[in-house]
Amino acid sequence: MATAICTISSSSHLFKVKALFRSLEKITDADLHCLITDHSAPSSNDTEFKTHTLAELKDDLSIELLKKYTGNKLRWACKSIFLRHLLSNGYDAVIYVDNDICFYTSPDFLFEQLQKQHILLTPHYYPADPKKDQNWMEANYRVGLYNGGFIGVNKKAIPALTWWAECCLYNIKKSYWRGLFDDQKYLDLIPVLYNHVEVVRHKGCNVAGWNILTSPRSIDSNGEIQLDGTWPLVFIHFNYYTIQCMVNDKDPLLKKHWDQYHSMLASINPQYNYKTEINSLSRNIREYFQYIRYRIARLFE
Repeated sequence: MATAICTISSSSHLFKVKALFRSLEKITDADLHCLITDHSAPSSNDTEFKTHTLAELKDDLSIELLKKYTGNKLRWACKSIFLRHLLSNGYDAVIYVDNDICFYTSPDFLFEQLQKQHILLTPHYYPADPKKDQNWMEANYRVGLYNGGFIGVNKKAIPALTWWAECCLYNIKKSYWRGLFDDQKYLDLIPVLYNHVEVVRHKGCNVAGWNILTSPRSIDSNGEIQLDGTWPLVFIHFNYYTIQCMVNDKDPLLKKHWDQYHSMLASINPQYNYKTEINSLSRNIREYFQYIRYRIARLFE
């Protein structure tokens, strides 16, 4: 079975792609691909992964998406069409991951699952107890059950990918009251609309700051991280919230993994400063007002 792992990035964040693929190159035989979303971006000279440009996405639906979006929205819109492109050009199964992910053990067992299932999704594993952590519980409905930083597909998933691309063409925005959250919230419907969709229950996949409470970290007899007492660590999603948790010691057992990842990023890009990533003023203001709206709504129950 021909397999690939892919990601999408602007040229300014290729240093993260290099770190991602360095974490993979010795633990999988899957081919590594990156779509660069800058319209004028040259192909990379890196030998460890294959780079692609937007010009390769030539079907009508792709052209419509590329005309409509720029920036982050363009990157999110490209997930479905890039996966579809790779499946239509020689691959039997492809896994997409965000470029801020780092692997620690082989993901090949996920390709084995894709021999039976058409689509793999990873849940956020936000807290879901209605008696406590209610803001987190409600986040399941605001943000989505599944994380858009990972999706695994085989050739039989092409109809679902086309549907996802059409949803992204319809709208990519954060509008909680309309049930929209970028490209991600649409994933909630995939297990309803399509067969052979598997929710990956492996707690070592897509480990992040948002599942600290539901996937307790521990150390086994060999000194390795275990998730929820059972699952070995496969990959961590180092988005801004995960980094915040680790630098603030909210996730102390995984802190060493952040230190290692940060060192790798800094060795590739000496100008990298994680503080600018976790201190986005616009994002922090948006999340603050979202929390205030939640608290006000609770007051009037």
